[in-house]
Amino acid sequence: MKTIVWFRNDLRLHDHPALKEASECGEVLPVFILPEHTSPTAADWWLYESLNRLHQQLVKLGSTLTILKGPPSKALAALTEKTHADAIFFNGQVDPDSRREEIALLALNSLAKVNVRRCAPNMLLDPSCLKTGAGEPYKVFGAFWKSLQQQTIPWPLAAPTSLTSWIDDCPESIPLEHSGLRASIDWDASLEEAWTPGETASFEQWAQFRDMGLNRYDTKRDFPALNGTSRLSGFLASGNMSIRALWHAVRRAQEEGIAPQPEPFLRQLAWREFSYYQLFHFPDITKRPLRQEFLHFPWLNDPDELTAWKKGKTGYPLVDAGMRELWETGTIHNRVRMVVASFLIKHLLIDWRIGAEWFRETLVDYDVANNTLGWQWVAGSGFDAAPYFRIFNPTTQSRKFDEKGTYIRKWVPELAALPDAALHEPYRASEDVLTDAGVVLGDTYPVPIVDHSAARSRALDAYAQIKGKK
Repeated sequence: MKTIVWFRNDLRLHDHPALKEASECGEVLPVFILPEHTSPTAADWWLYESLNRLHQQLVKLGSTLTILKGPPSKALAALTEKTHADAIFFNGQVDPDSRREEIALLALNSLAKVNVRRCAPNMLLDPSCLKTGAGEPYKVFGAFWKSLQQQTIPWPLAAPTSLTSWIDDCPESIPLEHSGLRASIDWDASLEEAWTPGETASFEQWAQFRDMGLNRYDTKRDFPALNGTSRLSGFLASGNMSIRALWHAVRRAQEEGIAPQPEPFLRQLAWREFSYYQLFHFPDITKRPLRQEFLHFPWLNDPDELTAWKKGKTGYPLVDAGMRELWETGTIHNRVRMVVASFLIKHLLIDWRIGAEWFRETLVDYDVANNTLGWQWVAGSGFDAAPYFRIFNPTTQSRKFDEKGTYIRKWVPELAALPDAALHEPYRASEDVLTDAGVVLGDTYPVPIVDHSAARSRALDAYAQIKGKK
């Protein structure tokens, strides 16, 4: 059988159900269809690098990667006709746009004689198989986590050791350098310093985290100056790494005594699963709050304050450090990610969807499910979210999780000479202290764009206006 394998956010060879099944059925033509948006994002840089490395892997197996443009259903139908393929296999996705692509492909009459097969997505389980006792989707993470722990997670599939194709070189294939994925990205040089995408790099990063960080994850993950997180999110978002393979690798580390208590990290993987699960069952959550009262929230959406937040010039050092880290590296420490999101939503009263869009543009680990549920969690508008009245104090968070200011000094170097006592609130420091450190408020570093106490009161008043509304 001649099978087109449509790669999507699964840019790997291991645990790739569509590729594995197709390789066992006959000849394979691997295909990737470029996204239709025209403005490259940080995640597009990761995509470019991942596609390049995937192509190199496929060549070693005796195949190649065909790159196409256009609506996926039309592009795949045309390619099927030109190549006389018998089948199209692909791994499913759960976000609304991808599901519409799948439906359009499956509905094409021109493919009536072609075997079009949707395989398992990059999730631990099929999202339709976990339900409450009443047969409804879970809305609370705790109950979802308890149910998930009782399930058997499928073992990851081995990568094929060789591939054969009935086409040596597809004439419709677009050279990767002409894909537009890296056109005019201002920050790609710093991204290259911070990351090496691809399947092989994902294995290397996992091995480093397993040996050096997994066993101390629970005690170190909240401190941005420490190397306490896994740094695997970009690999998972792009599908360089299978979530099932990672889950079982963690369990194997537990059995081998490398990480006797891996539950804190497994819970984070389960939160990823919960995000995908909710996006599957409630597909409009990328555009609408899950809690209906938030449809009436009185957002201010001040453009100048939004710009200050994006550029890391709010006058709150931890917030500014996080936003600058995001711009330079395409990622942001998870604790700080919550702080900057809370600041945008509750201190500035800017719609969480605007923040989610900025993260879409700047995150190398952008993932529509994780991003959406993360923002809804902070906003308090999700089913299982932080209550709206939980408003992070950025100064308290700074003192607690970056006490010595190591993280702040790295990303906000104009404050580096300040003593620890003044670093977290430079606007409260004496003129002598500021002068000695070379800091001129309003010039070299901004004064706070909002007062914390006043902003907190304003946010609570805004929330009081919508309570009980439907």
